[in-house]
Amino acid sequence: MSQILDIAGHFQLGSKAISAERYGCGHINDTFRLETESGKNYILQRINTSIFRDAEALMENVVSVTDFLKKKIISAGGDPERETLSVVPTIQGDSMYREGEECWRVYTFIEGAVTLQTCESQEQFYASASAFGHFQKLLADFPAGSLHESIPDFHNTKLRYGAFEAAVAADVCKRAASVAEEIAFVRSRKEFASVLVDMQESGELPLRVTHNDTKLNNVLFDGESGLPLAVVDLDTVMPGLSINDFGDSIRFGATHAAEDEQDLDKVNFDIDLFECYTKGFLGECGALMTDMEKKMLPVGAMMMTFECGMRFLTDYLSGDTYFKIHREGHNLDRCRTQFKLVSDMEKARDRMDEIVKKYC
Repeated sequence: MSQILDIAGHFQLGSKAISAERYGCGHINDTFRLETESGKNYILQRINTSIFRDAEALMENVVSVTDFLKKKIISAGGDPERETLSVVPTIQGDSMYREGEECWRVYTFIEGAVTLQTCESQEQFYASASAFGHFQKLLADFPAGSLHESIPDFHNTKLRYGAFEAAVAADVCKRAASVAEEIAFVRSRKEFASVLVDMQESGELPLRVTHNDTKLNNVLFDGESGLPLAVVDLDTVMPGLSINDFGDSIRFGATHAAEDEQDLDKVNFDIDLFECYTKGFLGECGALMTDMEKKMLPVGAMMMTFECGMRFLTDYLSGDTYFKIHREGHNLDRCRTQFKLVSDMEKARDRMDEIVKKYC
């Protein structure tokens, strides 16, 4: 860990870093917990520049958003050092340190906070909904258009559909014939794939500051009270649609099956969990959303699930080059779970609409 401690020396820690250990369960960046001579702890991360190609732009986003959040938190009487991330500058005053091709950053460590990897109750799912809804509320008047796209066209489902068709046409692994049913599932929803992109481009849906990875483990909870404390992992914060953030949470959390479950009889959309999340999310930011945004929340859930399944299928057809796999056909299993959830959501659409209206 000597290299890590050397890197830490380029940041304004206040005292010397004396130990470093790997920290967390993240799959994108390399994360370390630093301990300093003063006893204060920090998080040091090596940014994955193969995914985030413009680390400077990414950090501009993080600094802009966290500075804005701190002002909002202070004005509400909260604790800005615990309720959002705090970027520690380098000795030169920059937001990150570059050494060759590697880019590093430091955050202060939020003591007494915990993350949850799986949702064990409706109460926890409701709490995550409140956290992400509050995140939307605090950033409602932030100029979203001023942010960089850390991953361009991340949720442009229309372009994702085009990439899918290109993968089918190329069929580099000769797999298309064996997944004809899945290909037909996507093609039958070609027009659907464009719905939200078209609505955003026409101005029917406003551009918001979006998190784009609204999973439970990106919320810090207070270790004593169990209440949500802060939304973290801000690398994918960029301009987007609020309903996509809502939808990704539903895709991930409103089911009891694993994302790669092979027995599709175990994969079901849980309408009660949908209601739980909707109540928590709209309870925080519903008053700031437009009527059209609220109306399209069920579509956001279906779209994010459809998009994710389509991306898994595209990667399977392309030879599993993007998502890490741990067995033959892993991406195909993932694709099928998402498509099963889409089908369930389509059948439950009327009930989903009723639930949204109930909490508007």
